[in-house]
Amino acid sequence: MTSDEPRRVLQRGLWFEEMEVGTIYDHRPGRTVTEADNVLFTTLTMNTQPLHLDQAASEQLPPFHDRLVNSMFTLSTLVGLSVAQLTQGTIVANLGFSDIAFPHPVRHGDTIYAETLVLDKRESSSRPGEGVVTFEHTARNQHGDVVATATRKTLVRMAPA
Repeated sequence: MTSDEPRRVLQRGLWFEEMEVGTIYDHRPGRTVTEADNVLFTTLTMNTQPLHLDQAASEQLPPFHDRLVNSMFTLSTLVGLSVAQLTQGTIVANLGFSDIAFPHPVRHGDTIYAETLVLDKRESSSRPGEGVVTFEHTARNQHGDVVATATRKTLVRMAPA
């Protein structure tokens, strides 16, 4: 590279060494959920729950009286919103999810925003050059209501030597 050429940076997630326990990462932009998103995801995953697909039936179901966004779509979006900033190109594998909760429903037209707290990290004892990172993901709607939480363990690459 000559001095005339600008520095070029490829977007990627963070290497194991760059993640700091106790740091919260805010993921932006958010994602506005449409009716089409909900119907497509629900039918692709064979979830025939009327609460997601049938407006007339949902109107009769307390306490919501309306269709709600499939909670698995909400979880997938929550994790997906974190990828570009945290794990794009640096993750080896998801090792597991726990403590998943949906304290507030998501409705068509809601916008989901995500944040991630790095809970823990350690070098892998069996996989040189990789480490285990535990994330606590939180999704909020446009009003700030928490709509989903999840803890996720991942295997992440260390920076190349």
